[in-house]
Amino acid sequence: MNSIRQWLEPRPGLTRVLPFVIFLGLTFCQLAPGETARYWVYAAKMFVGIGLIWLAFPLIAELEWRFSWEAVLVGAAVFAAWVGLDGFYPKFQEAGEIWNPLVSFGSGVEVAWCFIVVRLVGSTFLVPMLEEVFYRSFLYRWIAKPEFQSVSLGTLHWKPFLVTATVFGLAHREWLAGILCGLAYQWLVVRKGRLGDALTAHATTNLLLGLWIVGRGEWRFWS
Repeated sequence: MNSIRQWLEPRPGLTRVLPFVIFLGLTFCQLAPGETARYWVYAAKMFVGIGLIWLAFPLIAELEWRFSWEAVLVGAAVFAAWVGLDGFYPKFQEAGEIWNPLVSFGSGVEVAWCFIVVRLVGSTFLVPMLEEVFYRSFLYRWIAKPEFQSVSLGTLHWKPFLVTATVFGLAHREWLAGILCGLAYQWLVVRKGRLGDALTAHATTNLLLGLWIVGRGEWRFWS
């Protein structure tokens, strides 16, 4: 592991891109056939993601959580927009096979709840780190200047600001909510001049959305 870290250290761009790309590749593996296969793939993806973050964390100085009520409010507002806009604009595609382990595992309720907890924890803590490092730390600054580390996180560049938010949004089925989400998180990074508040906002959004999905049975958001 140390040898991989040493290889990545002089490659700051790859350090921020590779974990995200690997994680994204594993996401496509969730399309594996079988009623329950995707749940096991998702759980495996979470463990791989933890390893990727552990590998890259010492090499990414800006990967630091910061709590602020502003970040929590932004995260809550994004959640409200994500849920509130549903049904008012066309999605890229209809929801695929619904991610609902309570149905897939039938009588195996304990196993089903284990996967629900894994997804809640993963989407709240792991996904924000992988996505924010890629989109807000790397992509935004790289579009502004290929020598991205020379670009301050707190500097507003309109082209990267809009492009990054759009790319982030188009990566989601709920593209409009995703674009608004990307704009909000990027605004936090620029306003605060650091990545940590966006991590907190993203975690807040995903936690509230996960609790909404489980509490109200709105499983289509996890398709």
